[in-house]
Amino acid sequence: MSTTTNSLSPFGTARSTVTGTPLSPEELRKTDAYMRASLYLCLGMLYLQKNPLLKEPLKKEHLKSRLLGHWGSDSGQIFTYIHFNRLIKKYGLEGLFVSGPGHGAPAVLSQSYLEGVYSEVYPNITEDEEGMRLFFKQFSFPGGIGSHATPETPGSLHEGGELGYSISHAFGTVFDNPNLITLTMVGDGESETGPLATSWHSTKFLNPITDGAVLPVLHLNGYKINNPTVLARISHEELEALFIGYGWKPYFVEGSDLDSMHQAMAATLEQAVTEIRQYQKQARDSGKAFRPRWPMIVLRSPKGWTAPRDVSGHHLEGYWRAHQIPLADVATNDEHLALLESWMKSYKPEEVFTPTGQLIPELKSLVPEGDLRLSASPVANGGHLRKALRLPDFTKYAFDVVPGVTNAPSMANMAKWLRDVVAANQDNFRLFGPDETESNKLGAVYEAGKKVWLGDYLPEDEDAGNLAFSGRVMEILSEHTVEGWLEGYVLSGRHGLLNSYEPFIHIIDSMVNQHCKWIEKCLEVEWRAKVSSLNILLTATVWRQDHNGFTHQDPGFLDVVANKSPEVVRIYLPPDGNTLLSVMNHCLESKNYVNVIVADKQDHLQYLDMDAAIAHCTKGVGIWEWASTFPDEEPDLVMASAGDVPTMESLAAVALLREHLPDLKIRFVNVVDLFKLISKVDHPHGLTDKEFKAIFTEDKPIIFNFHSYPWLVHRLTYKRPGHENIHVRGYKEKGNIDTPLELAIRNETDRFSLAIDAIDRLPNLKNKGSMTREKLLNEQIYARTKAFENGIDPDKYRNWRWTFGPKSEGVLDQLQEKLKIGGSDQPPAAVVGTSE
Repeated sequence: MSTTTNSLSPFGTARSTVTGTPLSPEELRKTDAYMRASLYLCLGMLYLQKNPLLKEPLKKEHLKSRLLGHWGSDSGQIFTYIHFNRLIKKYGLEGLFVSGPGHGAPAVLSQSYLEGVYSEVYPNITEDEEGMRLFFKQFSFPGGIGSHATPETPGSLHEGGELGYSISHAFGTVFDNPNLITLTMVGDGESETGPLATSWHSTKFLNPITDGAVLPVLHLNGYKINNPTVLARISHEELEALFIGYGWKPYFVEGSDLDSMHQAMAATLEQAVTEIRQYQKQARDSGKAFRPRWPMIVLRSPKGWTAPRDVSGHHLEGYWRAHQIPLADVATNDEHLALLESWMKSYKPEEVFTPTGQLIPELKSLVPEGDLRLSASPVANGGHLRKALRLPDFTKYAFDVVPGVTNAPSMANMAKWLRDVVAANQDNFRLFGPDETESNKLGAVYEAGKKVWLGDYLPEDEDAGNLAFSGRVMEILSEHTVEGWLEGYVLSGRHGLLNSYEPFIHIIDSMVNQHCKWIEKCLEVEWRAKVSSLNILLTATVWRQDHNGFTHQDPGFLDVVANKSPEVVRIYLPPDGNTLLSVMNHCLESKNYVNVIVADKQDHLQYLDMDAAIAHCTKGVGIWEWASTFPDEEPDLVMASAGDVPTMESLAAVALLREHLPDLKIRFVNVVDLFKLISKVDHPHGLTDKEFKAIFTEDKPIIFNFHSYPWLVHRLTYKRPGHENIHVRGYKEKGNIDTPLELAIRNETDRFSLAIDAIDRLPNLKNKGSMTREKLLNEQIYARTKAFENGIDPDKYRNWRWTFGPKSEGVLDQLQEKLKIGGSDQPPAAVVGTSE
């Protein structure tokens, strides 16, 4: 076993990189008193529902029936918050406080209460004895508030329940926010997570001219729930080297003696803020951006600092037992109840609060004024700062379309519109992604804003590297980091879009889950203003990952999103380029949603002109008359689709059935808004049963070709009339290095499988259906054989086009006439709208 070392101890007189005693004796006295008031409120929240000022001897009936919450990180957070307040008052700083260990919510709640903000937003929680009682009782209590820095917490935009995102959220708040300093408490448990470890690199993307600054305080209190933390158990030299290697300039403040620690923290925090302001001034005065070694602070203090060191022969302060409720048995242990009372009284509430429960005036004077109070920061309620995007008219980017014949680059065309969105919104819109913007055919945006890069440069970067100190595209190969940046950016009042390969969006399943919970809870908090939606564009989709193989084939993110509250999630599957434009415009205008848009990046068939696309997207689901047979008659079969590639295969299946069974009455339905499938009772976008029957019928077979896993459609439609007639085809976890058609055949989403399935659902076809079925099966076998022989699908499948028109002539004839191209056998390239 390794020997112990005093350098790792959180106890003793302050040890700090920066020396000095900037606080006068009077300032030191007030600072210590303010901290005592805060700590008293923290314990009150954990334990009390009556007797808030301990005017009576503490009794069991004064306690909450269930003791819930966390104490371990509260002292260190309060300590840091108070010293940042001093600098806010001294320099007029615009600040934000992010609590990484957000389960230490009593720390930030106590500050909001002392600042008076809590009583402003919750007038029933008054600044007096009764208000304090209610403040205590509501914490982590049914009908009250949660035990983290939840949306009900003034000044919070980061809950800190799931750990790992404090630094990335903080950087998101300061991008394009040049006057903001976001002080971020990073728990040493949180620092062990992958997302947090990567997010230290965020300084390589921070421009000191256009952006604010993040000041991290790594809080080494030594323990998690029941284990030591890694960074608290490595040498001082190794820890310093780690952060120097990340590109930071670490300052250390270590110890437990309050007087010397207050002086050390005051000096250190002021040094850090001074350096930040100097770096920003240098860059802004010269107009030359650079990457400084931004300061950070390593605060080593005991876990549960100021608690009793030992209780009943066991360590409490400075040990893992201080993590949650430090004295959990006070309702059954009289000795511990008495200890709790003496501990709370050690903070001398009678000195820091008036007899009626107000913070005494001399301590109130330490609080910044107005919006400079951290818990009143407008940034933390970013909906009030949000300005609507200036969006170009997306209809001017439309494809001219002959349905099922025009083949065009939907994603690359949308990128031209997105380029102009970026150009028109240079200080409040950014595009985020993990190294995939170019791959995802969005490279046109570089014409309006390049990739932010504050790292070093090489000469070859001039050859389409698209790097710049000041840009609008944020890329780092960490889905966690870019998602955290985007969340911080939109929560602080701006707009953004994350683009990602579909299979690897699962990396941030849990982050999106937490964001959904945040914005749903915000809807219940009346003072929270709505923020821009979190927009996620999924491309490089499963059906075109034939070249990358099985590992890159996973459309299951839709299942994750579908689990979330219908008030906050939306899923769109635009089938072509014009619908993609319409959907993107809608999503960028929306508020308080997580919008997921699924669209492949390759060239695809186009189906709807812009007027039809707008109508289709507005409805969310519709019958395509041009793709249906005998549209005015009762159908024999409904062929439905959701997704660009499934739509093409469904149309090809309809074409096969029209060719072989021309009398078959087929209705073609496309779904762009997935939640139209849910009942109106369960989702605001859902169709009523009457509307559903009008589109899908209630007694005809429905062959539904779906982009993702088939059971999701069954789940969404389980109580619809005629649900037993819905037969869904989708990805069945079958894949390899395939051709596109062979991958579809593996999963039975190909044209042949769909047409065969339709025949099998129509027994009245009898022998005629049997012969057609045999021909389709033979053709499917041929397609697979040729794929295996040549490594590519046969041309007639690869370049398939819809050849049926509403009149006697085929669609190809219509196209030739419309575009005056004569007798060419090949369809022309798409005609793009006026904005290039």
